[in-house]
Parts: sequence; structure tokens; C-alpha cells
Amino acid sequence: MPGASGTGGTVTPPAATPSTSPTSGQPTAPAAPNAVTIKNFAFSPAKMTVKVGTKVTWTNTDPDTHTVTSKQGSGGPLKSPGLATKATYSYTFTKPGTYAYYCTIHPFMTATVEVTP
Repeated sequence: MPGASGTGGTVTPPAATPSTSPTSGQPTAPAAPNAVTIKNFAFSPAKMTVKVGTKVTWTNTDPDTHTVTSKQGSGGPLKSPGLATKATYSYTFTKPGTYAYYCTIHPFMTATVEVTP
């Protein structure tokens, strides 16, 4: 699999303070560039294109735990632990390629990151 190396993923645990987001469930600000939101048992966006050297950050907004894991057999670099609500996982892509990933807890949740030179 191209791009099997990179700068290892990092996980940020959820904040200890309660959320200040509105009860409507709408975000208080636009999503950061190169950000993937995990919401309603889906990765959004489901397909993202970034340049080599880009750091992508996934944030779990669901009440259920999810993972960000390279598809089996792909040799990909993504391997987060279980992400609790509001936890994040980041990975900096260092090689071009298409990186398919899924949630190991809910395998129907799939998405891809395409990395261009």
C-alpha cells in the first residue's frame, strides 16, 4: 500500500468540561480544514483529498466509541484506539496514495483519504 509511513497518529482524550455547544446539535463554528467528523455512525466527509504533509484530524461527536483504522490487508498507517465522545485522532500523511479506513467497532462505517503530491 503506498504511503504506509507517516508521522504516527496522535489521540487527544475528550475534554473534562461539559460541552458548550447548542442543544440543537449544530456546530458552533465551521469544521477546521482537513477535519473529519464522526457523527451518526458515519465519517464526514466520506472522501477527502489532501496534499502530502497534511495533518488530518478525526473528532468523534457520537455518544458511541469509534475507531479510525486502515482497511485490513491495505498496510495503511491509520490505527486509533477507541475514541470516546469528543476525543480526536490525528495523522500526518507523508506519501501519496489512497487510504481507505473504517471503524473496527462498526465496520459499515467507511471512508477514504486521497493524498496527492
